[in-house]
Amino acid sequence: MRIGIFLIVAQFPGQDPGRLLAEAVELIVAAERAGFDDAWIAEHHFMSYGVCPSAVTLAAVAAGRTTRIGLGTAVSVLSTHHPVALAEQAAMLHHLSGGRFTLGVGRGGPWVDLEVFGTGVDRFERGFGESLDLLLTALSADRVAADGEFFRFREVRMVPAARMRPVVACTSEASVGLAAERGLPMLLGMHIGDADKAALVADYAARGGPGDAGHVAAGIGYVADSTAEAARELKESLPAWLGPGLAGYVPVDDRARPSRSIPSYVDLLTRIHPVGSPEHCARTLSRTAERTGIGHFILMVEGLGDHRRTLENIRRFGAEVLPLLRG
Repeated sequence: MRIGIFLIVAQFPGQDPGRLLAEAVELIVAAERAGFDDAWIAEHHFMSYGVCPSAVTLAAVAAGRTTRIGLGTAVSVLSTHHPVALAEQAAMLHHLSGGRFTLGVGRGGPWVDLEVFGTGVDRFERGFGESLDLLLTALSADRVAADGEFFRFREVRMVPAARMRPVVACTSEASVGLAAERGLPMLLGMHIGDADKAALVADYAARGGPGDAGHVAAGIGYVADSTAEAARELKESLPAWLGPGLAGYVPVDDRARPSRSIPSYVDLLTRIHPVGSPEHCARTLSRTAERTGIGHFILMVEGLGDHRRTLENIRRFGAEVLPLLRG
């Protein structure tokens, strides 16, 4: 089983975004020392939910501060990036990190980002497959050209070239189908439980995806002396981030903004993820692996909104939970 951390770089009230980004690098260094396998970084724009607009840039800084831990993006939003430009950045990180970097990509949402970056709703709604295929070509060949609906350009040489296999965030049947057809691993979100994860894995297999794809599942990880204590502390802290954070998702057009009950969502997160005593956290991860067939988990560790306590959470998870999983 592979266990990593998942950094949203969440902004709680009163926190400075610049300081949070610097602290995120410190968390990755701490995760390496604690024995985690990798660290994955989220990309968000114009909101407090996550204040890292370039996961690739933060991963590059972390690569220079670490020597062993894997690094990944969870995810770089392909609907607002040019696939070839993203492939160039990924190739650089691949070479500079000694092969420790994994590119995770996703379609994103119908947010104002599409307007700001000029890619538009059509690219979001219809262009993900074309963008993904162009990215795959740029990460598997020495030369790339395009003659599609959204991208048209003459053949160019990839410099530097790299052979990389991206991970695809999957939240719908369409994205599962795209990943399965291309044999790419899925990244599943922390908003769904074991049954839904297992259903997506089964759907992936039914669509011809390989059985050893190496899917990744995100969750929340917090260890305390007791499970009741861990759940209580997160239920007290998470709403301060999730309330204004989720409100920051602004639709690009007149479609309705999704709504979610924050207390119900926090209750769900504390029930389905490794939140509790060391033994409870280990049992939860082992049970999810058994039910879903997934063996790679990345855990959001910032739930208390306090850097010192997040560092302690990483240390305790490494010292008290990881040994139980690795036997």
